[in-house]
Amino acid sequence: MAHCFCLPAVADFAQCDRGAQDMLWFRPEPFTTMPRYEYRPLTPTPEAEKTFQNWIEQLDREFMNRDPDHRSDVVRENLHELYLGAQSGPPRQDSSLAARALAHSFDPRNATLEPEYYGDIDAAKYRERKPLIWFWMMYDRSPLGLNHWLGFRMRAMLARHIFKHCGQNVKIFHGVEVSFGYNLTVEDNCTIHKYVLLDDRGELIIHQGSSISDYANVYTHSHDLNDGMIITNHKTEIGPRARITYHATVLSGVKIAEHGLVGSMGVASKDVEPFHVVAGVPAKTIKVKTIAPSS
Repeated sequence: MAHCFCLPAVADFAQCDRGAQDMLWFRPEPFTTMPRYEYRPLTPTPEAEKTFQNWIEQLDREFMNRDPDHRSDVVRENLHELYLGAQSGPPRQDSSLAARALAHSFDPRNATLEPEYYGDIDAAKYRERKPLIWFWMMYDRSPLGLNHWLGFRMRAMLARHIFKHCGQNVKIFHGVEVSFGYNLTVEDNCTIHKYVLLDDRGELIIHQGSSISDYANVYTHSHDLNDGMIITNHKTEIGPRARITYHATVLSGVKIAEHGLVGSMGVASKDVEPFHVVAGVPAKTIKVKTIAPSS
């Protein structure tokens, strides 16, 4: 249906006042198909690209050794160089207490993370992943953390060692946090935007081609109404080709089916059917995508 401004009929355009002339002159055309924009290919300089790739490959080789102490040593050394531009060593006793605390904190063995406190953790699985999760978090907060070209590749490498499975062409922006990591599957061609929380205390599967937008939260555990220390873990699934948009929340045990979409600020407390767009708190269907197959 064509849309235009509704104005009284005017016999002579010249008799209109200037405001009415402007409204008539700028009457919009009927809606047409919106253009589809592909991502632009961007690369750093050849010298920088070689340095970036070599660093990622070096870390990848080191992290193939799953020993937590070896991984912690590698992380400590790289964080020391990343933040201070110098090789690591024991904190100097003539330095300030703050400087010594900083040097100690580069070592994952001297840091604690929230998931370590959870009673349902598999301590052995998490122990070998913790150094890499600490490196991920500290890398994102470093001077390099906002370099997208490097960051996409760095996080994809780390995800292959942390997640239960990480597919091909997975793009993860800065500030994304996971719980355990070992219960998380991210399939091919998925995009996880900045500051997303992926809670994988239960099992979380993000199927092929799905996208999770900035500041969204996806959960796999719930708390008892009367005793918050009683936890129930569930399996939560997203996609394939689903979208969780800005600041939306998917609660534990919910399945967002193929091409499902959760609108901004929505809270998906129940399963979302294929091709359905849901919004609100709690989220309810507001439309069905036009690409949905006819029944």
